[in-house]
Amino acid sequence: MKKFLIERTIPGAGKLSAKDLDDVTAKSNAVLRELGPEVQWVQTYVTADKIFCVYNARDAEIVREHARRGGFPADAIHQVTAVMDPTELR
Repeated sequence: MKKFLIERTIPGAGKLSAKDLDDVTAKSNAVLRELGPEVQWVQTYVTADKIFCVYNARDAEIVREHARRGGFPADAIHQVTAVMDPTELR
């Protein structure tokens, strides 16, 4: 599977309550179950007005379908081509 970074603009995202975030998580997980193993949610980062998600998926189209079914924005979907961290030298 390929790795994708999804950018979602949600004004006030950083002020969402724990319950609001739990509700979004539950909705996302329900859609993921419907779509099957070809898309997996890895992690999400919440900032003031955006949410950035990391997904493993067969392609960007299934990521878009997840967003459509869940009612989530997907302003940009970027395929990750490399992952780096400060401990690696190439």
